[in-house]
Amino acid sequence: MAKSNAGVANNSLDAQARATQFMRSALDILGETGRTEFTVLEVVERSKTSLRAFYQHFATKDELVLALIDAMLTEFTTTWQAEAAGLSPADALRELVDRICVPPASSTQDSINRGLTFYHDRLAETMPDDYGRVLTPLHALIVDIVERGMADGTFAPGLDVEATAALVMQTIFGALRLRALGPGLELTPIGSERIYAFCLRALEN
Repeated sequence: MAKSNAGVANNSLDAQARATQFMRSALDILGETGRTEFTVLEVVERSKTSLRAFYQHFATKDELVLALIDAMLTEFTTTWQAEAAGLSPADALRELVDRICVPPASSTQDSINRGLTFYHDRLAETMPDDYGRVLTPLHALIVDIVERGMADGTFAPGLDVEATAALVMQTIFGALRLRALGPGLELTPIGSERIYAFCLRALEN
């Protein structure tokens, strides 16, 4: 029985490693090209595996990108929770906005950011329930900030916490999308300070 359990565990680890390999390949393609219309075949060729292996893990490319965003958000929320534990609600909000809106450190990261920013819209249309599940941890972080701010008087009393947190999250994502469209729209760049100030005013009033 012990050997059987060990075999199951090893198979599970191997499966996770293969899924991670596909996600890394997709991330590499995004970083190099900035294209979101890459194909499953491109991912398979990059990962040096097979279509059969891919479809054992993901039914579609959308599922692959969703898993990639899920992994990135999980890592982000885990790190942020540890670092923001002792911050005031207003400072926690600032830290959250700063971290989400941090400028890309390289052209590769900029390509990844742009690609994933626009892919959020597609996932909201094609996989709304799964996409909502992936965003739940981030929404929960903002809910916690809003609740703490209401409790200590930083934010206005009587806010609808769940809806307000969703609006704050959508404001941040929407501003990032406008940042990506900025050159074409001839907009003044929307930095994290402006986004934070806008959200803070909304929570205080």
